[in-house]
Amino acid sequence: MNDFPQALVLDFGGVISRTPFETHDLTEQALGLASGTLDWRGPFDPGGDALWRDMQADKISERDYWMARTREVGRLLGEDWDRMETFVQRARGADVQAVLRPEAVAAIHTAKAAGCRLAVLSNELDLFYGAGFRERLPLLQLFDVVIDATYTQILKPDARAYAQCTQQLGLPADACVFVDDQFRNVEGGRRAGMRVVHFDVTQPAQSYRQALTLLGC
Repeated sequence: MNDFPQALVLDFGGVISRTPFETHDLTEQALGLASGTLDWRGPFDPGGDALWRDMQADKISERDYWMARTREVGRLLGEDWDRMETFVQRARGADVQAVLRPEAVAAIHTAKAAGCRLAVLSNELDLFYGAGFRERLPLLQLFDVVIDATYTQILKPDARAYAQCTQQLGLPADACVFVDDQFRNVEGGRRAGMRVVHFDVTQPAQSYRQALTLLGC
């Protein structure tokens, strides 16, 4: 048990859930596409994904990246997809548990058991997953605070996003360990005074160990 209040603050996509890059096989099966149709791999093959490189270079936003991929996948099916949640819901189906990282589930329970507060700080939780998603995912009921820029319209790395999170948690920034897979957002958390972990989607267990170590769990 911690001697003073702390919080584990997590991004959702990529940190709690596996990235769409990691679930191309499930997406292809769900949509009836031939295996290997989806060949963009983001952080798993930056050299082969020019659009990802543009996003990392701040030429486009993360939302722009996923909207482009949404439209692209829709066209493969002869459909016009203009909302990111269409892609996520069609690609991942009804079994939201299947895309959770087991490392995330374990770390969340460990932090909770140690007396830490829990927060999600996301730029597009319901924008990607749909408004009813939280009710379908019992894990999110463990969280004390869920902040979603789908509604606040304050996107990380805007300092106001982190301030809103610490205010709702009732904790100072340095009592929070913030975990995100986008470097710009991690740096935003650092500037806000949080302890930070740049989540490596290729090594999730290592990233969660680092976060739990910072919390003293």
